[in-house]
Amino acid sequence: MTYGAANLNDDGKGAKSTLASTVYHRLRDDLLGGALETESKLRVEWVVSKYGAGASPVREALNRLASEGLLGRHDQRGFFIMPVSAVELEELTRTRCWLEERALRETIAHRTAEWEEQLVLALHRLGRASRLSPQGFLSLNPDWEKLHRTFHRVLISACRSHWLVGFCDQLSDHAYRYRQMASDGESVQRDDFAEHRLIAECALDGNADGAVQALIDHYQLTAAMCTERFKQGEDSEFPAPGQRVHP
Repeated sequence: MTYGAANLNDDGKGAKSTLASTVYHRLRDDLLGGALETESKLRVEWVVSKYGAGASPVREALNRLASEGLLGRHDQRGFFIMPVSAVELEELTRTRCWLEERALRETIAHRTAEWEEQLVLALHRLGRASRLSPQGFLSLNPDWEKLHRTFHRVLISACRSHWLVGFCDQLSDHAYRYRQMASDGESVQRDDFAEHRLIAECALDGNADGAVQALIDHYQLTAAMCTERFKQGEDSEFPAPGQRVHP
């Protein structure tokens, strides 16, 4: 296996070759995007109707999402959408910082010229994109989100462990879910590009301590801003930024 480079055009989703995979990716996008109401029971019949697939591929997709922690499962009572909470976000952020610190230190220790070029390009593309949607309404720009994801994946891509990168990707998905559910445009009160540039500059200079600290500060600030949204809701839940579907 070759390490040290990442595919800048890879969105991390892989091929959607089967009907079950199609349902999985569509439902997964809705779960991560906060389009479905949390803690709701997810009935197989409802998923079949909404996503236009048979019961068998739907169950396969639901089981796969449950294995990733995006759905919960009651014995004999089916699936439900995992709740969100400030406590869960704190644990998620702490764990993500632990794993990505190791991945980033390993990457810097084993960096290559190709990795450096990829990181510079990822940062450049991120800097050229607007964080807010061009359609307005203070919504986040999906193109920026893809570039943001690519930057963070490239950052740790030379760590020489596809297992570690995979775990970091999974935590990144859950963090994205929180950011999407917490965002109503008001959270964009930061110079996020300066944060990413500092991380990249430290990494490119071989300053592992500086890069790790900048990365942790970046994640902790995001978590703090999401947690602030919790305080505006009731019972430690995010107020919905838009109308969510109740399965």
